[in-house]
Amino acid sequence: MTLVIGALVFWLFAWGFNEWLVRLRPASRGLKRLIDIAVPLIFGVTLLVLWEGLVRGFQVPVVLLPPPSMIWTRLIGSLPILWADFQQTVLKSVLTGYVLGCGFGFVVAIAIDRSPFLQKGLLPLGNFVSALPVVGIAPIMVMWFGFDWPSKVAVVVIMTFFPMLVNTVTGLSAASSMERDLMRTYAASWWQTLTKLRLPAAWPFIFNALKINSTLALIGAIVAEFFGTPIVGMGFRISTEVGRMNVDMVWAEIAVAALAGSGFYGAVALVERAVTFWHPSVRGERT
Repeated sequence: MTLVIGALVFWLFAWGFNEWLVRLRPASRGLKRLIDIAVPLIFGVTLLVLWEGLVRGFQVPVVLLPPPSMIWTRLIGSLPILWADFQQTVLKSVLTGYVLGCGFGFVVAIAIDRSPFLQKGLLPLGNFVSALPVVGIAPIMVMWFGFDWPSKVAVVVIMTFFPMLVNTVTGLSAASSMERDLMRTYAASWWQTLTKLRLPAAWPFIFNALKINSTLALIGAIVAEFFGTPIVGMGFRISTEVGRMNVDMVWAEIAVAALAGSGFYGAVALVERAVTFWHPSVRGERT
Protein backbone atom coordinates (compact mmCIF):
# COMPACT_ATOMS: atom_id res chain seq x y z
CA MET A 1 0.00 0.00 0.00
CA THR A 2 2.98 2.28 0.57
CA LEU A 3 3.83 2.10 -3.13
CA VAL A 4 0.31 3.19 -4.05
CA ILE A 5 0.40 6.16 -1.69
CA GLY A 6 3.86 7.15 -2.89
CA ALA A 7 2.76 6.97 -6.54
CA LEU A 8 -0.30 9.11 -5.82
CA VAL A 9 1.78 11.71 -3.96
CA PHE A 10 4.25 11.85 -6.83
CA TRP A 11 1.36 12.25 -9.29
CA LEU A 12 -0.12 15.14 -7.31
CA PHE A 13 3.26 16.88 -7.03
CA ALA A 14 3.97 16.45 -10.76
CA TRP A 15 0.47 17.66 -11.63
CA GLY A 16 0.96 20.83 -9.60
CA PHE A 17 4.41 21.40 -11.09
CA ASN A 18 3.01 21.03 -14.61
CA GLU A 19 0.19 23.44 -13.80
CA TRP A 20 2.80 25.97 -12.67
CA LEU A 21 4.88 25.46 -15.83
CA VAL A 22 2.01 25.94 -18.28
CA ARG A 23 1.06 29.23 -16.59
CA LEU A 24 4.52 30.71 -17.10
CA ARG A 25 4.92 33.35 -19.79
CA PRO A 26 8.67 33.37 -20.51
CA ALA A 27 10.06 36.13 -22.69
CA SER A 28 12.74 33.88 -24.15
CA ARG A 29 11.68 31.70 -27.08
CA GLY A 30 14.22 29.05 -26.06
CA LEU A 31 12.79 28.84 -22.55
CA LYS A 32 9.27 28.60 -23.96
CA ARG A 33 10.32 25.71 -26.19
CA LEU A 34 12.00 24.01 -23.23
CA ILE A 35 8.76 24.26 -21.23
CA ASP A 36 6.78 22.87 -24.18
CA ILE A 37 9.07 19.82 -24.13
CA ALA A 38 9.19 19.46 -20.35
CA VAL A 39 5.42 19.44 -19.76
CA PRO A 40 4.56 16.31 -21.80
CA LEU A 41 7.79 14.64 -20.65
CA ILE A 42 6.90 15.14 -16.98
CA PHE A 43 3.35 14.01 -17.67
CA GLY A 44 4.61 10.81 -19.33
CA VAL A 45 7.02 10.02 -16.50
CA THR A 46 4.20 10.63 -14.01
CA LEU A 47 1.97 8.11 -15.76
CA LEU A 48 4.76 5.52 -15.69
CA VAL A 49 5.40 6.06 -11.97
CA LEU A 50 1.68 5.86 -11.22
CA TRP A 51 1.42 2.70 -13.33
CA GLU A 52 4.36 1.11 -11.51
CA GLY A 53 3.07 2.02 -8.07
CA LEU A 54 -0.50 0.86 -8.64
CA VAL A 55 0.46 -2.43 -10.30
CA ARG A 56 2.98 -3.37 -7.60
CA GLY A 57 0.93 -1.95 -4.74
CA PHE A 58 -2.22 -3.86 -5.66
CA GLN A 59 -0.18 -6.90 -6.79
CA VAL A 60 -1.81 -7.04 -10.21
CA PRO A 61 -0.93 -10.33 -11.99
CA VAL A 62 1.76 -9.92 -14.63
CA VAL A 63 -0.47 -11.65 -17.17
CA LEU A 64 -2.99 -8.83 -16.85
CA LEU A 65 -0.62 -5.85 -16.68
CA PRO A 66 3.14 -5.97 -16.10
CA PRO A 67 4.86 -3.01 -14.42
CA PRO A 68 6.91 -0.63 -16.62
CA SER A 69 10.16 -1.77 -14.96
CA MET A 70 9.56 -5.34 -16.13
CA ILE A 71 8.73 -4.14 -19.64
CA TRP A 72 11.91 -2.05 -19.70
CA THR A 73 14.02 -5.00 -18.54
CA ARG A 74 12.55 -7.20 -21.27
CA LEU A 75 13.02 -4.47 -23.86
CA ILE A 76 16.71 -4.00 -23.03
CA GLY A 77 17.30 -7.75 -22.91
CA SER A 78 15.62 -8.38 -26.27
CA LEU A 79 17.15 -5.63 -28.39
CA PRO A 80 18.38 -7.95 -31.20
CA ILE A 81 14.91 -9.50 -31.58
CA LEU A 82 13.17 -6.13 -31.40
CA TRP A 83 15.57 -4.65 -33.95
CA ALA A 84 14.93 -7.51 -36.38
CA ASP A 85 11.17 -7.05 -35.95
CA PHE A 86 11.55 -3.30 -36.43
CA GLN A 87 13.47 -3.80 -39.66
CA GLN A 88 10.91 -6.23 -41.05
CA THR A 89 7.82 -4.23 -40.12
CA VAL A 90 8.86 -0.59 -40.22
CA LEU A 91 11.83 -0.34 -42.58
CA LYS A 92 10.44 -2.77 -45.16
CA SER A 93 6.65 -2.88 -44.94
CA VAL A 94 5.69 0.49 -43.47
CA LEU A 95 8.10 2.81 -45.27
CA THR A 96 7.73 1.11 -48.66
CA GLY A 97 3.94 1.00 -48.46
CA TYR A 98 3.77 4.54 -47.11
CA VAL A 99 5.82 6.01 -49.96
CA LEU A 100 3.95 4.02 -52.62
CA GLY A 101 0.48 4.65 -51.19
CA CYS A 102 0.95 8.38 -50.60
CA GLY A 103 2.74 8.82 -53.91
CA PHE A 104 0.05 7.05 -55.93
CA GLY A 105 -2.66 8.93 -54.06
CA PHE A 106 -1.05 12.27 -54.87
CA VAL A 107 -0.56 11.46 -58.57
CA VAL A 108 -4.11 10.16 -58.98
CA ALA A 109 -5.45 13.27 -57.22
CA ILE A 110 -3.71 15.45 -59.81
CA ALA A 111 -5.26 13.33 -62.56
CA ILE A 112 -8.70 13.56 -60.95
CA ASP A 113 -8.35 17.33 -60.78
CA ARG A 114 -7.98 17.35 -64.57
CA SER A 115 -10.87 14.95 -65.16
CA PRO A 116 -14.41 15.61 -63.84
CA PHE A 117 -15.32 12.05 -64.83
CA LEU A 118 -12.69 10.58 -62.50
CA GLN A 119 -13.68 13.01 -59.75
CA LYS A 120 -17.29 11.85 -59.81
CA GLY A 121 -16.50 8.19 -60.42
CA LEU A 122 -13.37 7.45 -58.37
CA LEU A 123 -13.88 9.52 -55.22
CA PRO A 124 -17.06 7.70 -54.08
CA LEU A 125 -15.25 4.41 -54.71
CA GLY A 126 -12.32 5.72 -52.68
CA ASN A 127 -14.56 6.56 -49.74
CA PHE A 128 -16.02 3.06 -49.93
CA VAL A 129 -12.66 1.28 -50.02
CA SER A 130 -11.21 3.44 -47.23
CA ALA A 131 -14.02 2.23 -44.97
CA LEU A 132 -13.07 -1.43 -45.43
CA PRO A 133 -11.56 -2.95 -42.25
CA VAL A 134 -7.92 -3.96 -42.41
CA VAL A 135 -8.77 -7.37 -40.94
CA GLY A 136 -10.78 -8.05 -44.10
CA ILE A 137 -8.14 -6.81 -46.53
CA ALA A 138 -5.06 -8.39 -44.93
CA PRO A 139 -5.91 -12.09 -45.51
CA ILE A 140 -6.66 -11.39 -49.17
CA MET A 141 -3.37 -9.57 -49.67
CA VAL A 142 -1.52 -12.44 -47.99
CA MET A 143 -3.14 -14.91 -50.43
CA TRP A 144 -2.28 -12.69 -53.40
CA PHE A 145 1.27 -11.62 -52.55
CA GLY A 146 2.52 -14.33 -50.20
CA PHE A 147 3.58 -14.39 -46.56
CA ASP A 148 6.60 -12.10 -46.81
CA TRP A 149 6.69 -8.30 -46.55
CA PRO A 150 5.21 -7.51 -50.04
CA SER A 151 1.74 -8.53 -48.83
CA LYS A 152 2.09 -6.11 -45.90
CA VAL A 153 3.20 -3.39 -48.30
CA ALA A 154 0.01 -4.00 -50.31
CA VAL A 155 -2.12 -3.56 -47.17
CA VAL A 156 -0.31 -0.33 -46.28
CA VAL A 157 -0.72 0.99 -49.84
CA ILE A 158 -4.48 0.41 -49.69
CA MET A 159 -4.77 2.06 -46.28
CA THR A 160 -2.72 5.15 -47.21
CA PHE A 161 -3.81 5.66 -50.81
CA PHE A 162 -7.32 6.97 -50.28
CA PRO A 163 -6.68 9.37 -47.36
CA MET A 164 -4.00 11.01 -49.50
CA LEU A 165 -6.29 11.03 -52.53
CA VAL A 166 -9.25 12.62 -50.75
CA ASN A 167 -7.18 15.20 -48.86
CA THR A 168 -5.22 16.24 -51.93
CA VAL A 169 -8.35 16.66 -54.03
CA THR A 170 -9.90 18.74 -51.26
CA GLY A 171 -6.73 20.81 -50.88
CA LEU A 172 -6.51 21.55 -54.61
CA SER A 173 -9.90 23.24 -54.40
CA ALA A 174 -8.93 25.31 -51.34
CA ALA A 175 -7.74 28.32 -53.34
CA SER A 176 -10.45 30.99 -53.58
CA SER A 177 -12.11 32.00 -56.84
CA MET A 178 -10.60 35.48 -56.52
CA GLU A 179 -7.10 34.02 -56.43
CA ARG A 180 -7.83 31.84 -59.44
CA ASP A 181 -9.22 34.82 -61.34
CA LEU A 182 -6.02 36.70 -60.56
CA MET A 183 -3.95 33.89 -62.06
CA ARG A 184 -6.12 33.96 -65.19
CA THR A 185 -5.56 37.70 -65.55
CA TYR A 186 -1.82 36.93 -65.58
CA ALA A 187 -2.49 34.44 -68.43
CA ALA A 188 -1.13 31.62 -66.26
CA SER A 189 -1.40 28.11 -67.63
CA TRP A 190 -3.01 25.24 -65.71
CA TRP A 191 0.41 23.96 -64.68
CA GLN A 192 1.55 27.40 -63.50
CA THR A 193 -1.67 27.86 -61.53
CA LEU A 194 -1.17 24.42 -59.99
CA THR A 195 2.43 24.95 -58.91
CA LYS A 196 2.19 28.62 -57.90
CA LEU A 197 -1.25 28.77 -56.28
CA ARG A 198 -3.27 25.60 -55.88
CA LEU A 199 -0.55 23.21 -54.72
CA PRO A 200 0.81 25.60 -52.04
CA ALA A 201 -2.77 26.10 -50.82
CA ALA A 202 -3.17 22.32 -50.68
CA TRP A 203 -0.03 21.65 -48.61
CA PRO A 204 -1.83 21.77 -45.23
CA PHE A 205 -4.33 19.17 -46.50
CA ILE A 206 -1.58 17.01 -47.97
CA PHE A 207 0.43 17.05 -44.77
CA ASN A 208 -2.71 16.26 -42.81
CA ALA A 209 -3.01 13.09 -44.91
CA LEU A 210 0.69 12.33 -44.46
CA LYS A 211 0.36 12.57 -40.67
CA ILE A 212 -2.77 10.42 -40.61
CA ASN A 213 -1.09 7.85 -42.86
CA SER A 214 2.02 7.74 -40.67
CA THR A 215 -0.02 5.97 -37.99
CA LEU A 216 -2.33 4.06 -40.35
CA ALA A 217 0.66 2.53 -42.14
CA LEU A 218 2.11 1.12 -38.91
CA ILE A 219 -1.25 -0.22 -37.75
CA GLY A 220 -1.92 -1.81 -41.13
CA ALA A 221 1.46 -3.53 -41.32
CA ILE A 222 1.25 -4.93 -37.77
CA VAL A 223 -2.31 -6.21 -38.22
CA ALA A 224 -1.42 -7.73 -41.59
CA GLU A 225 1.36 -9.72 -39.95
CA PHE A 226 -1.22 -11.46 -37.77
CA PHE A 227 -2.48 -13.30 -40.87
CA GLY A 228 0.79 -14.77 -42.08
CA THR A 229 4.42 -13.70 -42.03
CA PRO A 230 7.91 -15.15 -41.74
CA ILE A 231 9.14 -15.73 -38.19
CA VAL A 232 9.96 -12.06 -37.74
CA GLY A 233 7.95 -8.84 -37.46
CA MET A 234 6.13 -6.87 -34.79
CA GLY A 235 2.73 -8.37 -35.53
CA PHE A 236 4.14 -11.89 -35.63
CA ARG A 237 5.94 -11.36 -32.33
CA ILE A 238 2.88 -9.93 -30.60
CA SER A 239 0.58 -12.74 -31.70
CA THR A 240 3.17 -15.42 -30.85
CA GLU A 241 4.12 -14.07 -27.43
CA VAL A 242 0.47 -13.62 -26.44
CA GLY A 243 -0.01 -17.34 -27.02
CA ARG A 244 3.02 -18.05 -24.84
CA MET A 245 1.80 -15.69 -22.10
CA ASN A 246 4.97 -13.60 -22.40
CA VAL A 247 3.06 -10.39 -21.80
CA ASP A 248 6.17 -8.36 -21.02
CA MET A 249 7.51 -9.09 -24.52
CA VAL A 250 4.17 -8.08 -26.00
CA TRP A 251 4.34 -4.76 -24.18
CA ALA A 252 7.95 -4.29 -25.26
CA GLU A 253 6.85 -4.65 -28.90
CA ILE A 254 3.99 -2.23 -28.25
CA ALA A 255 6.44 0.27 -26.77
CA VAL A 256 8.72 0.01 -29.82
CA ALA A 257 5.74 0.43 -32.13
CA ALA A 258 4.56 3.47 -30.17
CA LEU A 259 8.02 5.06 -30.31
CA ALA A 260 8.31 4.33 -34.03
CA GLY A 261 4.87 5.79 -34.74
CA SER A 262 5.53 8.87 -32.64
CA GLY A 263 8.90 9.43 -34.30
CA PHE A 264 7.41 8.99 -37.76
CA TYR A 265 4.60 11.42 -36.99
CA GLY A 266 7.03 13.92 -35.50
CA ALA A 267 9.29 13.79 -38.55
CA VAL A 268 6.35 14.52 -40.85
CA ALA A 269 5.26 17.38 -38.58
CA LEU A 270 8.75 18.92 -38.71
CA VAL A 271 8.77 18.75 -42.50
CA GLU A 272 5.31 20.33 -42.50
CA ARG A 273 6.56 23.27 -40.42
CA ALA A 274 9.43 23.82 -42.83
CA VAL A 275 7.24 23.64 -45.96
CA THR A 276 4.17 25.52 -44.70
CA PHE A 277 6.07 28.22 -42.80
CA TRP A 278 3.72 30.79 -44.35
CA HIS A 279 0.56 29.20 -42.90
CA PRO A 280 -1.14 31.16 -40.08
CA SER A 281 -0.99 28.20 -37.70
CA VAL A 282 2.79 27.91 -38.08
CA ARG A 283 3.35 31.67 -37.97
CA GLY A 284 1.30 31.81 -34.78
CA GLU A 285 3.56 29.22 -33.12
CA ARG A 286 6.69 31.20 -34.02
CA THR A 287 5.49 34.54 -32.73
